[in-house]
Amino acid sequence: MDRTHKEWRPCACDPVIIRDSMILLGKRAEEPFVGYWVLPGGMVEQGESVREACVREAKEETNLDVKIISFLGLFDRPDRDPAKGSVSAAFLCVPLSGEVRRNEEASDMRWFPLDRLPERIGFDHREVIEKAKETMKTLDFSGREPEPEQPDR
Repeated sequence: MDRTHKEWRPCACDPVIIRDSMILLGKRAEEPFVGYWVLPGGMVEQGESVREACVREAKEETNLDVKIISFLGLFDRPDRDPAKGSVSAAFLCVPLSGEVRRNEEASDMRWFPLDRLPERIGFDHREVIEKAKETMKTLDFSGREPEPEQPDR
C-alpha cells in the first residue's frame, strides 16, 4: 500500500500550566473552537522532541518559561482536533519565570481555579485537565515548586 504523509496524524503538545491550584487557559481567536477556552499548546516541529515542543509552545503562547513536572499521556481520539486531526502529548507544567502575555492565537489569557473551570472548553482539553487533576493528587502537587531544603544548623 502506497501511503502519503497526508494520511498521517500530526503530533501536538499541550502544556497544562498550574500555579497555586490555578490553570492557565487561553480564549481561542481562531477556528476551530473560536471563543472557547483551551490549553496553550501547538504542533511539534521537525528536529525537536515533544518535551522541547511543550516548553517552546508554552513560551510562544504565554510568554512563560515552564518546567515539566509529569507526562500526562497521549490524547488521540480521531475527533479531538477537527482542523488537523492531531494526536496530543500533554504535560503537567509549572511556570518558572515570565509575565503572562497572550499571542495572536488568543483573545484572552487567564488563570482559572481548577475547581471552577469555564463552561466552554475546546478540543478534548477538559479531559486533559481532568487527567492533570488526577495526576496532581497522586503526586501530592498543587502547582507550587517545593521550597529548597535548608541545611541543618
